[in-house]
Amino acid sequence: MSGPVQCSLRGTRTLAGSCTDPSGGSVSLSLETVADGAAPDYRDDGSVRPRAREIGLVVGVLPTGTHNAITDVPGVRVGHATVMEGDSIRTGVTAVVPAAGDLYARPVPAWIHSANGYGKLIGETQVREFGEIETPVLLTCTLCVWSAARGLAWTLMDADPGPDHTINPVVGETNDSWLNDMWVDPIGPEHVREALANARSGPVAEGSVGAGTGTTAFGWKGGIGTSSRLLPASLGGWSVGVLVQTNFGGTLSMNGAPVGRALGSFSYEAALSVPDAPPQPSAQDGGSLMIVVATDAPLTAAALARLSERAMLGAGRTGSFMHNSSGDYVIAFSSAESVRRPRDDPEPRALPSLSNAQMSPLFAAVVEATEEAIYNALLKATTVRGRGRVYKALPLASTRRILEEYGALDQNRSLPPRR
Repeated sequence: MSGPVQCSLRGTRTLAGSCTDPSGGSVSLSLETVADGAAPDYRDDGSVRPRAREIGLVVGVLPTGTHNAITDVPGVRVGHATVMEGDSIRTGVTAVVPAAGDLYARPVPAWIHSANGYGKLIGETQVREFGEIETPVLLTCTLCVWSAARGLAWTLMDADPGPDHTINPVVGETNDSWLNDMWVDPIGPEHVREALANARSGPVAEGSVGAGTGTTAFGWKGGIGTSSRLLPASLGGWSVGVLVQTNFGGTLSMNGAPVGRALGSFSYEAALSVPDAPPQPSAQDGGSLMIVVATDAPLTAAALARLSERAMLGAGRTGSFMHNSSGDYVIAFSSAESVRRPRDDPEPRALPSLSNAQMSPLFAAVVEATEEAIYNALLKATTVRGRGRVYKALPLASTRRILEEYGALDQNRSLPPRR
């Protein structure tokens, strides 16, 4: 016998209850309410929040690598350790392993660009002096850098207890203290080991994970994001990958669409809305941005310095203006085997490297990948509560409506080169 299904649901934002059909069958049901037929704005399950391209937000003209991640660069691996304890600890460690093999015995060419040096990045001076990185790169919270560096040094020396030597850990940071009690030094050697043990090639977890667990950006929840570009053979065929830890401010722009302003969140919001109001801190300003750039192009440290400077152009496209108290750094390295040389090599060697005239396609690639990595961090980040506070994820439905209104979606279908 047919008839209508009867449902009894309770709640406001989330409706829960059961439905019964005429035959007596029953099923439990839970629905999230949606305004105006739109998709839910805030989702707490990171697995269902999209990356930029999954909503049609295609950045630039260059193709991506297989996973659209820094791990598309051969030899690069990424791992996370997420640390959430009680109500007050919301942080973690993200590890980027630059290349296969023994990094201490055969370092990779590298450079660190300080765009705005308000930070506690460890290992910078030796990298800039020698033009090499000899350890995995770690990202964590501001007051966790010393514990993370110690944990990395101990882990590497335990693995290679040979002759006495020093290690130059490279550890970057952002200040996640709005959600995380970083003053209790919540990162230990075990978290460094966990992040390193989790380091894999392939897809990279993004959003509120690892070093992005407690970070914020543009007034919303920030996190870890990544993207890559694969140059066509006619432009060299090289890969460029970027991973970001977003914890910075500005006025969010996505593919040119004024998302921040349309959502009512922009730099100096209070001062511009009420001109006579006393100065007050804004969630849209300050913070920091860590950018890790990898490439398989054979580059010297000098060429990597040039590449690292261009990454900040990608951040600028998203709305960053490198606030006075924003620690903005770019750590760049080449994983190409041809430009790695043994430590203390006694023989002079001719290391093949690209000429300056071949650098421009790489510049374009790093700008596009940095911009998209920041979008991925924002879109994948989930709402996080900590220290009695809450930072909401970027509202998906509203953001998509704004992007559609300003023609920022599916540009790869409407504009050349069509893909």
